[in-house]
Amino acid sequence: MASSLITHVFVGIPVANYAAARTWYEQFFGRPPNVVPKEAEAFWQVTTTGLIYIVADRERAGRGLVVIAVSDLERYLADLEARGLQIPPTASVGDEPMNVVFHDPDGNTIKVFAAPET
Repeated sequence: MASSLITHVFVGIPVANYAAARTWYEQFFGRPPNVVPKEAEAFWQVTTTGLIYIVADRERAGRGLVVIAVSDLERYLADLEARGLQIPPTASVGDEPMNVVFHDPDGNTIKVFAAPET
């Protein structure tokens, strides 16, 4: 299976206002980026081999979609709220796990859901 050859995943989120987006993502992740490779790009390592980065790209800004699974949704949301983020209502449709949809300053969508227990 080809997917078993994948070792790392980088998720890019285009933003129009890099400074505002970086502030929002620092609040969302609770820390500054792990690396700032150039002036208008920053990335956070969110799992052992998963990274999310923002990049200034005015033409594509606001069209990103990221989905993040967390082991304890309630605790994760409490942490976000403690960092000053407004928490949208949780939702679940059909068999879909409980989730929350955030939007960054450019309108990019970040969906956080309760990972299924294994």
